[in-house]
Amino acid sequence: MTTSQQLPLLRAAARNNAEWCAAMCRAHGVAGEFGAEAWAAAVRTPLYYPDAVTLEPETGRDALVARIDTASPGASVKDSFADLELTAAGFQVLFEAQWVHRPAGAPIPSSDLAWDVVGDPDTLRAWALAWDDGAGHAELFRPGLLADPETFVILARPGHGSDGRVVAGAVATRSEHVVGVSNLFGREDGPDAAWPVVLHALTHLFPTLPVVGYEQGDDLRVALRHGFEPIGPLRVWTHGG
Repeated sequence: MTTSQQLPLLRAAARNNAEWCAAMCRAHGVAGEFGAEAWAAAVRTPLYYPDAVTLEPETGRDALVARIDTASPGASVKDSFADLELTAAGFQVLFEAQWVHRPAGAPIPSSDLAWDVVGDPDTLRAWALAWDDGAGHAELFRPGLLADPETFVILARPGHGSDGRVVAGAVATRSEHVVGVSNLFGREDGPDAAWPVVLHALTHLFPTLPVVGYEQGDDLRVALRHGFEPIGPLRVWTHGG
């Protein structure tokens, strides 16, 4: 159960995630809008990205649904506080997850990998291909993301020799009170290999900011092993189907 102490962190995590969704949409030429209770886009958002993200508990259902396109397939809502009932509006739960939080200044595990921040389209392409792992969705990450001042695409390479392969990475989104992590991947050893090097990068880039994100299943268990704690549930709803 979410406590009163956790609620400000939950709000910060939800807002941060909405800001990342907005940045991804801008890179695809899709405009979203922040309102008092939710961020929403009136047209379909990129693959894997919701059409709306709630920013406050008990967001009004009808007003939220009216802001997105439910007439064409694929509409989705990130219910950041897992407190909406969208079944009557034609939605079903796609998945459930947990918001997680790691305090600023917490000890960092060691890593043999070397990190950097992606700074050019060719490197972004290499990062996206490593993230995608052959699924065919590397084009999701467009060069326009590199112009966003709050988006940091972190890559990791072997820390010895001249091997330039991208073997792990993540996206970091900086906001006022937190830094959010999404799209974490490790090509060979999964998130257990990715978290240490990504946390090293975040500690260097944002030493005063706590880290937030959301995870589920095995990925949640790995995050908890690396110093995160769960702070509240979320749901993603999808329309129709």
